[in-house]
Amino acid sequence: MHVTFAGSPDRVEARLVPEAGFELDTFRITGFPRRPSVALARSLLLAGSAPRACRRILRVRQPDVVLGGGGFVAGPMVFAASTLRIPTALTEADAHFGLANKLAAPFAKRIFLSYPIATRHRSKTRVVGRPIPARSRPVPQAEGRAIFELPEEGRVLGVFGALAGAKSLNEFAVDTWGASGPPILHVTGQRDFDLVRRRVRRDDYRVLAETERFGAAISACDLVLARSGSTVWEFAAAGKPAILVPYPFATGDHQALNAQHFVEAGGAIMVRELDLDDVPELVRSLLGDDQRLAGMGEAMLQAARPNAADEIADELVAMARR
Repeated sequence: MHVTFAGSPDRVEARLVPEAGFELDTFRITGFPRRPSVALARSLLLAGSAPRACRRILRVRQPDVVLGGGGFVAGPMVFAASTLRIPTALTEADAHFGLANKLAAPFAKRIFLSYPIATRHRSKTRVVGRPIPARSRPVPQAEGRAIFELPEEGRVLGVFGALAGAKSLNEFAVDTWGASGPPILHVTGQRDFDLVRRRVRRDDYRVLAETERFGAAISACDLVLARSGSTVWEFAAAGKPAILVPYPFATGDHQALNAQHFVEAGGAIMVRELDLDDVPELVRSLLGDDQRLAGMGEAMLQAARPNAADEIADELVAMARR
């Protein structure tokens, strides 16, 4: 099977796809600003020309099936593929059906959902969870702690910012535990790395901008403090109890909806950003309660969908064959 990618030259895929060893075709497209503006007019013009660019890519690549990863980049490609009678599918990463997917859904044969959310296209949907990258697969805890030079014994708190950083959460963590507290592994994201590193005053507070061994980083910890974007599925696959602090400005408050799924499963506690002051006592209580941690960890494992990528791949192959 030969897999290629398409996306914007101005977004993170322009770096990540080649780094992963795949070919990338690019076309110009941007998201739609929510208010009338020059930027909105430009976005509409790009959206109008994007399907033509996508059809050129498809005629060269001649794929058997097209998968849209959600977001504004996927829409024009899914639409263009449908006009060429190429089977198409969409993925929705969050517990909120985004605008781009709503617009693209009529042209897709199948919609893979991470969460059991309502949509007008129910007959097309299948709930599979969110695919987990190979680098995020869990490892034995002792191996994870050895990799990141963490104490072999005792409880470890993991703090995980977003890829681009989660400044308020990163600052809160280092202000709270930078001088004293439990051993911590803190993955900040590139933007906030220097800010956090400068404030740490102890050896057992490990700070990383990012890591290719993300699964090992999660596995090294006993409790996770993080946003509730896509990584919640990686925490679940590792069976890690989580305190989830949704990004307060996420579209449709989808990070809160993501978090709520795991709260209802019994594996996570959601704390709104305005209530961050409650977190230190919550962390102290959880790290001191072996029985509760074990129960939450088991609940996360029960909620996990570690085979999501395989399920999607198997159905895409079947679509191509049909």
